[in-house]
Amino acid sequence: MDQYDAKSALDELREDAMLPHPVRLRDMILRTQLNVGDALDLNREFQSYLSHYGETQKVALEILEKLAASVPKNS
Repeated sequence: MDQYDAKSALDELREDAMLPHPVRLRDMILRTQLNVGDALDLNREFQSYLSHYGETQKVALEILEKLAASVPKNS
């Protein structure tokens, strides 16, 4: 996948449920020609995405730390 191709990122999201990193998403936005209103709306949505992405990373970190500290099951 081209890391700046929004269509590929959308396909990956639908297939793998993986969110694009905020830096890549920002770059996708910057590489798109938008009118002023759409650019403002996308920027607001991106700020929300960035906030939620960070919160999700924090939650995932806490979960992974607990899992890493626990004893694995015997298979």
